[in-house]
Amino acid sequence: MTRHAVLYQAAALCLAYPDDEFHERLPLLRAAAPAGLDGFLTHAETTDPRELAAHYVRVFDFKNRHSLYLSWWRDGDTRRRGMALVRFKDVYRQHGMEFTGEELPDFLPAVLEFSAHAGPVLLQEHRSGLELLRIALTDFGTPYAAVLDAVCATLPGPSPRDRAEARALARSGPPREEVGLQPFALIGEHSS
Repeated sequence: MTRHAVLYQAAALCLAYPDDEFHERLPLLRAAAPAGLDGFLTHAETTDPRELAAHYVRVFDFKNRHSLYLSWWRDGDTRRRGMALVRFKDVYRQHGMEFTGEELPDFLPAVLEFSAHAGPVLLQEHRSGLELLRIALTDFGTPYAAVLDAVCATLPGPSPRDRAEARALARSGPPREEVGLQPFALIGEHSS
């Protein structure tokens, strides 16, 4: 287990959909989680479960700018994202784990569970996306931002390269698919 294993495991549970199982685990999370998660855990404990679930959906299910899929931050909905997902699975295999989840392998709660066992290799690779998500959640005013604050605080850096990459992504957003669209633009140009 890594130095921040408990934090990563607790953060994974905090960022999963707050179903009945989540609420049953809240006392264990409260007892085990590092202090950086106190704010979120207090919110989860004092919010009606239906309201917490509705808030989760508002935060994560309707806006890509709060995407919990790490490859989206770098590759958007492009063909490159497929290769990024393969990379996630390869890293899991390199550490003796096989990804079999219902979600995609870049789903942040899954990556955090992996990181609890194997270290933050994928979190470090996707630091700029984590920072962009953290900033977006902070700007949105959700208690989930505290979970990202705690996770990002465990990672080295950020190096200047990560900051520059995060700024560039924040200004331009994730890439959009442009492969195969050029002929349609040309057809439109010739018909006018």
